[in-house]
Amino acid sequence: MRKLRIALTKGRLEKKTVSLFTAMGLDCTQLINKGRRLILPVGEYEAVLAKAADVTTYVEHGACDIGIVGKDTIAESGKSFYEVLDLGFGKCRFALAAPKGSDFFSGHQVKSIATKYPNIARGYFDRLDMDVNIIKIEGSVELAPLLGLADAIVDIVETGSTLKENGLEVIEEIMPVSARVIVNMASMKLRRDEIESFLLDVVVAKEVMEQ
Repeated sequence: MRKLRIALTKGRLEKKTVSLFTAMGLDCTQLINKGRRLILPVGEYEAVLAKAADVTTYVEHGACDIGIVGKDTIAESGKSFYEVLDLGFGKCRFALAAPKGSDFFSGHQVKSIATKYPNIARGYFDRLDMDVNIIKIEGSVELAPLLGLADAIVDIVETGSTLKENGLEVIEEIMPVSARVIVNMASMKLRRDEIESFLLDVVVAKEVMEQ
């Protein structure tokens, strides 16, 4: 049987995950000095480096048993797996933001919303029972209101400084975001003991890091 395979989100969450694995006592030497390799040994496990959206795909289809990915990607993906643990790092939030001073919720016309996360935005406005036009943007969504393309945006907010510099302000917070551990459904049944052992080590290391 192959090693348990863990899909890691490249970039911002990657560094925090390496710190977590180190606190777990895992040898992260090859993960730190990875070069261009994308599959690397980490202690008794195998780490796969991938883009966030691909982490959820690999876990859903069983190419990886476990994934570490942001709640934003999980919520947008609509894919099937177990979300088992909040790691508490990579914290930010989803928010609705609009040009400063604008009364977004007034009037009866259909509002246009720019976002990289159409599923999350649609779900939010459905809960408000509000009819909106969702416009998918791949780059800087803050541009859309400045260009008159959208009345507001739904996006991830960390400090809020980018919004402020572009004349936008948070109207309403939608949901908190942080790194989560996800597990393939079949793997949880077939390799439960190994996965639960990994998760226990994660919890212990997380507590040590927070002290």
